[in-house]
Amino acid sequence: MFSRRGCLFVFLFLFSVMHVHAQSVIFEEPLSPRIANYDIDVKLDTSNRMLHGQETLTWFNKTEKPVQDLHFHLYLNAFRNTESTFMIESGGRHRSNAISSEGWGYIDVDKITVEGGDMTEYMEFLHPDTDHPEDKTVFRIPLFRILKPGQSIKVEIEFTAQLPTPPFARTGAKAEYFFVGQWFPKIGVFEDGTWNCHQFHSNTEFFADYGVYNVHMTVPAGNILGATGLEVEVVQNDDSTATHFYHAEDVHDFAWTTSPDFVEFTGTENDVNIRVLMQRDVAEQGERHVEAAKQSIKYFEEWYGDYPFPNLTVVDPRRGAGGSGGMEYPTLITAMTSYGIPDGLYLPELVIVHEFGHNFWYHLLASNEFEESWLDEGINSYTEAKIMDHIFNDAGVINIGDMQFSNKQYQRVSYLYGADFDPVLKAGWEFYNGTSYGVNSYSRPATVLLTLDNYLGADVMREVMQEYVRTWRFRHPKSQDFIDVVSNVTGQDMNWYFDQVLYSNAKLDYSVDRISTRKISKARGVDYDAIEENDTEESDSLQTEMATDSAKSAEPELYESSVAVRRLGEFTFPVEVEVVFANGEKILEKWDGKDLWKKFKYTRESKLVSATVDPQQKILLDMNFTNNSKTIASQDSGLTKLTVRMLFWLQALLDMPEIINLPFSMFK
Repeated sequence: MFSRRGCLFVFLFLFSVMHVHAQSVIFEEPLSPRIANYDIDVKLDTSNRMLHGQETLTWFNKTEKPVQDLHFHLYLNAFRNTESTFMIESGGRHRSNAISSEGWGYIDVDKITVEGGDMTEYMEFLHPDTDHPEDKTVFRIPLFRILKPGQSIKVEIEFTAQLPTPPFARTGAKAEYFFVGQWFPKIGVFEDGTWNCHQFHSNTEFFADYGVYNVHMTVPAGNILGATGLEVEVVQNDDSTATHFYHAEDVHDFAWTTSPDFVEFTGTENDVNIRVLMQRDVAEQGERHVEAAKQSIKYFEEWYGDYPFPNLTVVDPRRGAGGSGGMEYPTLITAMTSYGIPDGLYLPELVIVHEFGHNFWYHLLASNEFEESWLDEGINSYTEAKIMDHIFNDAGVINIGDMQFSNKQYQRVSYLYGADFDPVLKAGWEFYNGTSYGVNSYSRPATVLLTLDNYLGADVMREVMQEYVRTWRFRHPKSQDFIDVVSNVTGQDMNWYFDQVLYSNAKLDYSVDRISTRKISKARGVDYDAIEENDTEESDSLQTEMATDSAKSAEPELYESSVAVRRLGEFTFPVEVEVVFANGEKILEKWDGKDLWKKFKYTRESKLVSATVDPQQKILLDMNFTNNSKTIASQDSGLTKLTVRMLFWLQALLDMPEIINLPFSMFK
């Protein structure tokens, strides 16, 4: 494959010899189908938080079905008023933020033309998911000619938008800081002969086709700007503004940020140019952010595949603008930190690893986050756990004093916090509540994949993930596509597992129900074989002799032991049972876990000491580890100091819902 360094060289060379408005090139050959292609010119009015834009969309029908209309998203209208679907569902809150009564955001289409014909009056707002008549986040326009397979069409749009303040649900303004996401009229995805273009819900994200973006952003001349793609040039205007021209290829979204107060840090990893835009009050953390970006690129490329883009920009949101933190866009992510955060609290690293991961599981593999959020968020939370625990030695969340908390534990505890509501596979707006959406999008599927990792082995699981990237990059994979990759790589049909973890709410819980051990008594009584048929008169002496001979024998004492294990949940999974005897002997039994119970019996010279289901705790989906083992001699009174500390910290975490909700609240 053409190297990133080569891509960047070609891009810079072509720019140097071509007029700046000519088509620039990053990749020699397209990496994606390039269905939805945008040229946008936007001017930012900082005083009023307004965007004034002109957009040209060139859209290709690369399906086998004719197209008779076009459907568009107007995401910013989610923040227009209390009657939008987003506001009705969320109650005006997202994460820990509330929409400001004076800070509404919106977008208006001032004019829309199709191949030169004005179609503004034909705009029709749609509500494909819910009956919220005032929602204005989806509209359609008819086409006066059928767009046949293989044909393209050009749409020109003039629009005006206002950003919410402070930033809310990923986008907005705070004083001099602007983060501009989901900000332009964006076409939906035409698949299977129909439009996939959902309303903007409080518990959904996005879905779009790949394309090429050429975007000119005009901002105050003293501002620093970061955006998706590569900067081509900056033109200084006569009115104290500057126009930044960015070009991006084979991406399905475009976001940007600007502020006069950014402090820039740079670095390089595997030929990827890293740019970090920090706030001044936490600028001392700039190198920490660069290092986290380096580690993210290093391990994602080493473990999961090539990151094809030549750059990555990391944005630190302004204080009071946390609503724009922890979000991903192609080649541009937002981080999350605070003043004075200790080295052993790995929040900045965790967020950067997580958000960069989306550049694989969402931007390279454009799954439908409206309908199958786990394919992005869940897979990404799994790879976050693997990488964070690798970098920080199984303490990938916290390592302060006596408290070490792994990312793997973090995902499992978060899953247990809200595992009772729904199966994983549901449309985002159909979950019972926000907690259920979060658990089933983030921590539960992460725990599903961590359990699968332990079952298959880390090397096989890594091969699965690499093959998934190779097979589905720059396409729209669905859940069954991922399952098929797992089955193909492992050579075994894995639907038995995914049917339980995705389509049901079955609980997994195996326990050691009871164990026993008893000494086998020496034989006493009359030896039947030694008595002749009519020799009853000798029976008394034979009985005495038998007892005497038994006492004199050198046979060792024997113990009969029993272990009973049970399946307490509906979920079936192969389990191991470790049985330990007093002489140190260990037996590892394997059980398919399908029956409701299983008994193991042993005759040994040593007493049974303990039995443990899943002794290595490979099955992270198990709802209750506390019933996994039993000992003959109770050791409850011998709790170690370490155990006491762990119980203390676990209780503390369970008493802090904001911590438990972290994996799905802080990122989105």
